[in-house]
Amino acid sequence: MKQIMMLLAAMLLTACSKDNEVMAEPVQEAGKTLVVYYSYTNKCHEIVTTLTSQLTADVMRIEPADKTQRYEANNYAIGTALLNAINAAPDDAASYPAIDPVSITDLSAYQNIIIVTPLWWSQMAAIMQTYLFNYGAQMAGKHVALIVSSHSSGISGVVADAERLVPNCTWMGNALWINASNHSNRASLIQDWLPTLNFAETQTTMDKMYITIDGQTQAVTLVDNQATKTLVEKLQQTPVTVTLNSSGDFEIWGTLGFSLPTNNEQINAQPGDVILYNGSNICIFYGTNSWSYTRLGKIDGLSENQLRTFLKAGESNITVTLSLSNTTGINGLTPSLPTSLRLEGGIYTISGQRLAQAPTRGIYIENGIKKLAK
Repeated sequence: MKQIMMLLAAMLLTACSKDNEVMAEPVQEAGKTLVVYYSYTNKCHEIVTTLTSQLTADVMRIEPADKTQRYEANNYAIGTALLNAINAAPDDAASYPAIDPVSITDLSAYQNIIIVTPLWWSQMAAIMQTYLFNYGAQMAGKHVALIVSSHSSGISGVVADAERLVPNCTWMGNALWINASNHSNRASLIQDWLPTLNFAETQTTMDKMYITIDGQTQAVTLVDNQATKTLVEKLQQTPVTVTLNSSGDFEIWGTLGFSLPTNNEQINAQPGDVILYNGSNICIFYGTNSWSYTRLGKIDGLSENQLRTFLKAGESNITVTLSLSNTTGINGLTPSLPTSLRLEGGIYTISGQRLAQAPTRGIYIENGIKKLAK
């Protein structure tokens, strides 16, 4: 009898272990998501709390630098004045009210971004407009969604503001409107809304290109359009080297030697922008210019002065190589990493960010050794 009981116990333990193994199987995660929001009356904070109970995401709250202002005071005079200043000069950074420094300044790790904002008198709240004016360019090529909180006014004006401030993203679906009459039902509204969104499940397209000039290489975050897809297909075959010349004290430009699909629009090009002109010319900006262009991407993380140096502003016959890999050469982990991280091995980006697994494309560092995934 004792042997039978031991056998039954062993069988039960084996069965439980198998169940546990099944439960522990890894689940394919969606692309990393950021929820960014501003909340004045706390309604948007309540929305975000409900949203993140149904969605795995990092969260960042935007705060005004001046927290003493009451935007509704004097018959909404203060809030109206802030919006009027933006409307009068939407391309001028000085038109936007100051905000506190944000906790996440680099959005490259996020594939999906959900913006949660209040409505101010049929427009997007000025504080959120400031954030998007400063960081909307980093959302180029990403999947973006919008939730708007209002008392009763329709949200078409807020949607228009979002499209102006984040012009080169992929909108995941229709904006969700939560107002005074349905705020208490926000959990079910969000539950019904989330499945309608086109989240980026994985990083399915190459979103980085590299520009090399005189042995120095800088990364370019590409937007998602037919021009960049065609360009990436070219670069997957071989890097492309072009000769560019300075022009107008705001760009270097020249022919690619081939044509790309165009999606021209009037663009106020800014320092760092990489632009397609007339289908076959590449322009890389260290200044500003407004023209009908097709946007390709933006150089990451350089100031205007650094761009002028890197791009050899003012010079002619500048040899520029476009590629899908960083050609500067890396022999080990980023020196600024803590010693403990350098010694323990693991997988890192070239900037020192630890990864859960090796990427499918690009350069990464594994156990202190530089590797290239193609």
